[in-house]
Amino acid sequence: MADSVREFEMAIEQPAHPTHSLTTYELKNYRRELEHALKTIPEHAQVRELLQQRLAEVLAEQDSRIRLQHVGGTDTSAR
Repeated sequence: MADSVREFEMAIEQPAHPTHSLTTYELKNYRRELEHALKTIPEHAQVRELLQQRLAEVLAEQDSRIRLQHVGGTDTSAR
């Protein structure tokens, strides 16, 4: 069981920089990798909790950036 946890952790490597320092592109790709991993691993796998925590961090960062964009007046979606 411990080997399978390490296997999934190695497949989804932690980015070289903290989540808040990632570019939008890096953040999007990291999110996609995490979502894919969560879809493919069994529900009972212990590594799911770690991946879900990382995904929550990514989603929070993306949400924060969207809110800042709206508040900062740089939102062009309504134009």
